[in-house]
Amino acid sequence: MIDLQDFDFQLDESRIARYPIERRDESKLMVVERKTGRISIEKHFKNIISYLKPSDQIFYNETRVSKRRVYLNFAIHRKKDELHFRKHEALFIEKLDQDSWVCLLKNAKKLKVGDYLTSPSQKVVFQILEKRERDCILSPNLPLNEDFFEAEGNLPIPPYMKREASQLDDSRYQSIFAKTSGSIAAPTASLHISEELKQKIETKGIQFSPVVLDIGYGTFQPISQEDIVKKKLHKENVFIPQSTLDQWKLASSSGSRRICLGTTTLRALESMKRFADLNSENGWTGSTDIFITPNDTIDTIDGLITNFHLPKSSLLLLVSAFANRELVLEAYQKAIENEFRFYSYGDAMIIV
Repeated sequence: MIDLQDFDFQLDESRIARYPIERRDESKLMVVERKTGRISIEKHFKNIISYLKPSDQIFYNETRVSKRRVYLNFAIHRKKDELHFRKHEALFIEKLDQDSWVCLLKNAKKLKVGDYLTSPSQKVVFQILEKRERDCILSPNLPLNEDFFEAEGNLPIPPYMKREASQLDDSRYQSIFAKTSGSIAAPTASLHISEELKQKIETKGIQFSPVVLDIGYGTFQPISQEDIVKKKLHKENVFIPQSTLDQWKLASSSGSRRICLGTTTLRALESMKRFADLNSENGWTGSTDIFITPNDTIDTIDGLITNFHLPKSSLLLLVSAFANRELVLEAYQKAIENEFRFYSYGDAMIIV
C-alpha cells in the first residue's frame, strides 16, 4: 500500500514562485535520467533543445485558462439612498446545467440560501440555490459564457501565490499554445515554451501535437490516504484530436520518443489509452477521474517535462509513477539545494 507520507518534503515559502521570471524560456532546467539515475542542471530551460532528438514527438495541452474568479457583490444596507455592497470572491468551478454553477464562495457563512449577489457590472444576478460543505450552487439570471468571464472575471491564479492576479498574469499565466477555454488552472509545464524556442524545436524536426484537458480546481486540492485507496480523483474533460491519436500511434510503433509537456497532458494520454477506441477515426472525447500512482505502469510516453509540485500532491505521485519515487525526491532535494523555484511559475525538469 502506498503511504502518502512517503511523498512529503519540506519546502521553505521563499522557494515558491509568486511571479514569473522575465523570459519564459530562461527558468532553470533539471535533467533526470531514469536508467542511470543521473541528475544534472541547466542554467536555462531553452537548453532543453540539446536533450531532444529530431524524431521526438511532443504532446501538449492547448487548454486556455478562463477568468473564472469573479468578485460578486452582496447588498447589505442602504445609507442616504445609496447601496452598500460586501464583496464575495467566487470561483466558478463547474457548469451543472443552463441554470446553475458549482462555485467556491468566500465568506459563504455570511450568506444564506435564497440570497442574491450581483456581478461587478450588476448586469448578472445570482441566487444561492444551495450551500454545501465545500461549495455553493449559484443560479444566474442569464446564461454565462466565456464573454461574461472575460469581461467581468479575473484569472484564477493559484492560492499559494497569495496575491490577486495582475495584468502580467493575463499573458504569462497562459501558455503560447492556449486556445480552448475551459480550465481554471494553467498547464504549467507549457509556460516555459516561448515562440522562439518552439520554432527552434520544430526546425530540429520535432512535431508538436495537441490534446485538450480542462484543468479543474481539484489539481490544487489536497489528497488523502482514502483517495489512494479509492484510486479516483476529480473529473476532468478530455479531447484528443484524430491527428494527435495518429501521431501517438505512429510514434509508438516507430520507436520515436513520445515527450509529454506537462502532467495534464500525461493524464489525457493515459486516459485515452484506457478508455478510447485507438482505431477510431474521430479522435476521442470523454472525461477522466483516474488517479495515477507509483503502482501504475506508464507506457504511453518516453519523456516528461514538468514543474516541481506540491508535497503529497496527486501530481507528485503521477511523476513518481513515471520515474521511481526515490529518484524523484532526490531530484526535488537537489532543486531545493540549488534554489530552484517551485510550483506554477517555478522552474522545470525533464525526465527521460
